[in-house]
Amino acid sequence: MPKYFEGFGIGDRVATMTSVRLRALVVALAGSVALSVAGTALMACDAGGGPKTSNVKPGEMPEGQTWTGVYYHPVFGYLHIVETDTSVVGRWKRADQSRWGEMSGTKQGNVVHFTWKEHTYGMVGPSAERHGRGVFIYKMNSDSQPILDGTYGNDDDEVGGEWPNVKQARMQPDLKSIGGTSPEDVVRPGGLQ
Repeated sequence: MPKYFEGFGIGDRVATMTSVRLRALVVALAGSVALSVAGTALMACDAGGGPKTSNVKPGEMPEGQTWTGVYYHPVFGYLHIVETDTSVVGRWKRADQSRWGEMSGTKQGNVVHFTWKEHTYGMVGPSAERHGRGVFIYKMNSDSQPILDGTYGNDDDEVGGEWPNVKQARMQPDLKSIGGTSPEDVVRPGGLQ
């Protein structure tokens, strides 16, 4: 410490500040190294693993039931599904009106494997759309109410998030009622076709 700091107590404060900064730098560097090593380990675990898929075996469709209908989830809103031959198509609008989506898939018994796309109202460009794959299993719950036990994944994954739905009684699917670039663009029942 230079001699002109002596007698003012400044030398001790500068030395203390320097050691505190040095300790903070060492802690920050150690944290960075740990995160870097952990990130590399995580990437190595996922490398070459391929898409995550569900291992679901199809069963019989519950007696008297069809895939066609309207299903509800508190976040994803009403999912309208229509089945034809061996395929199903569907559309949904989120409960908060922020996004709408479309799905299509192949049914085998009580299982549908599908691809999906979800669009964000008011956005354009790559971040306006998400896509992935998923699977629904058609079941009856303990109250004998039809449900879809579902999962979805992003991109090529089929699993990752849960998407359970309850079939709504006395509601008919209307695929044309969902879509557009904003909630106001959706054709309402009785509106222009």
